[in-house]
Amino acid sequence: MKRIAKIVLKGMGMGAADAVPGVSGGTIALIVGIYEELIETIRRFGPGAFGVWRERGLAGLVSYLNLRFLIPLVLGIGISLVTIAHLVTWLMAHHQLLLNAFFFGLVLASAWVVMRQVGHWRWRYLLPVMLGLVLAAFLPRLLPDMSQAGDATLFVAGAIAISAMLLPGVSGSFLLLVMGLYGTVMNGIKSFDLGLIAIFGAGCLLGLFTFSRLLSWLLRHHHAMTLMTIVGFILGSLPQLWPWRQIASYRMAADGQQVALAYHYLAPADYAAVTGQPSQGLLAAALILLGIVVVICLGERREVTT
Repeated sequence: MKRIAKIVLKGMGMGAADAVPGVSGGTIALIVGIYEELIETIRRFGPGAFGVWRERGLAGLVSYLNLRFLIPLVLGIGISLVTIAHLVTWLMAHHQLLLNAFFFGLVLASAWVVMRQVGHWRWRYLLPVMLGLVLAAFLPRLLPDMSQAGDATLFVAGAIAISAMLLPGVSGSFLLLVMGLYGTVMNGIKSFDLGLIAIFGAGCLLGLFTFSRLLSWLLRHHHAMTLMTIVGFILGSLPQLWPWRQIASYRMAADGQQVALAYHYLAPADYAAVTGQPSQGLLAAALILLGIVVVICLGERREVTT
């Protein structure tokens, strides 16, 4: 029961992170040390599971699919999405600067956690880090406005968002925001819109079953290089969480939501001067430090061979 409770809490952390544009649930999974187990567990869902069921029965299938891990994790994510999602959306609306500060520290420190798992630095790691940085920077700009959400559009958005959730440093919520669907999906989840949840969820399942297989193969065959690419993704996501920023350009989605395309990144003193809003510098700095401390306390300490 103690292990189950821990897994539920880790799932709640993933769900809370995915509600924040700019943060990935995969980043939380990395921090708490369940990322690779999660990817491998999802990969096992497929035709091979039927063979295990026939040969080893229900007990063998439960073990093969690692359901004693997956069910509590999904439960935690679900609990978070229908509870903490309300708090997170309120904080995004009323205290976005402070919320971003906390997650900035958390995400920054998570890059260090991943690098520590890889072990000693090698110059060949520079290329995958740069690749991750570039992809994280340009991926949102490649996505179209999908705010005229038909069923097919919502299905595709679900596949994209869940794939981003699996990849640390790429925020599914932020991609939904870029596509103009963040408000639609979050409101649908909070109001239990079963039609929207079913279509979006079906897209999520497709993304899970396909992208998890790619990630699993990369982690098994190119472990260190894959982790360093993830470091690049994580570092590339940091500008989306910088607390002191001002929108430089944006577009309006069909639902009337403002979707930022570029920002001016400011120092705290400049932020107050330019925007006329308090920078809350000391409190924000304390929250950045708190995010770093949380990661140091929870971070996975295992090193891998390269």
